[in-house]
Amino acid sequence: MKVAIVGAGAVGGLIAARLAASGTADVSVLARGATLAALQRDGLRVHSHGVTLQVSVRTSHDAFALGPQDCVIVTVKAPALADLAPSLAPMLGKSTIILLAMNGVPWWFCKSLPGFDAPLHSVDRDGRIERALPLAQMLGCVVHVSARQRGPGDIEHAMGQGLIVGEPFAGVSERAERVGALLSSAGFDTQVSGKIRNDIWYKLWGNLTMNPVSALTGATIDRMLDDPLVRELCSSAMREAAVIGDRIGCRIDQTPDARHTVTAKLGAFKTSMLQDVEAGRAIELDAIVGAVHEIGRRVNVPTPCIDALLGLTRLMASQRGLYPQPCNATFNTP
Repeated sequence: MKVAIVGAGAVGGLIAARLAASGTADVSVLARGATLAALQRDGLRVHSHGVTLQVSVRTSHDAFALGPQDCVIVTVKAPALADLAPSLAPMLGKSTIILLAMNGVPWWFCKSLPGFDAPLHSVDRDGRIERALPLAQMLGCVVHVSARQRGPGDIEHAMGQGLIVGEPFAGVSERAERVGALLSSAGFDTQVSGKIRNDIWYKLWGNLTMNPVSALTGATIDRMLDDPLVRELCSSAMREAAVIGDRIGCRIDQTPDARHTVTAKLGAFKTSMLQDVEAGRAIELDAIVGAVHEIGRRVNVPTPCIDALLGLTRLMASQRGLYPQPCNATFNTP
């Protein structure tokens, strides 16, 4: 398969390097700036448990130069997608599979539900993503991998090999199986799910609280969960999200405390949102928290704890230039 990775950050770079090393795909990377220069000079470098993998990949800043692909794997940060999506057209043939391997709620998440004809404004404010990325060609992906960038094209893989792939509106398809097999050939523990929305919501259920609280406080996972007041705030927000999940067909069969026990195994871990704040990058607040707030409003579930996390975190981020929307904005609902 001809596979293009869009966004050679920690996760995208890891996927690209492993696919290229496996020899099972013709891999290209769409990149720019310092990342493009580093990939052209040194290739991709992945450090994992004392072993370094270094591979060369075709790379360009121009989608026209890469041309039509069999599969385009999008791993950029959520705030960048609306501006980026229209530029991907030269890589998208009629049968190109688009695998969205990103944090948070994707723009198509509620499209199959009654009363959700209008797009989620929190993740696709003016419909640019929906117009640029055909839903019929989309696959969802949940990433259970911990990695960070040491520098452009230089990635440290800490833990986790899990990727869950699935059709947006349930069921298992031949194309999902094909992409799953490709990722498995690159060393990932890949699962093809018939209910990818449930998998997305379950991961979000934990990220919804750990990410914004870490961004606000600068604390690692262990410090947050060791504080009983912070832990209870997170539990309360998770209970609100679980009620929303029931309303949209994504039931959570776990208690917040049980999920905290799993999360605590990460120890002194910095969330992706905290890493973005420390690096001065725009944070993925709307895809992780704003979307849950918006969906809650649409299904008439009160979310006072989620609202407080959203308001405080976007105020902090806007003060630092890391959140582009007005702080007093509310997401429109039909």
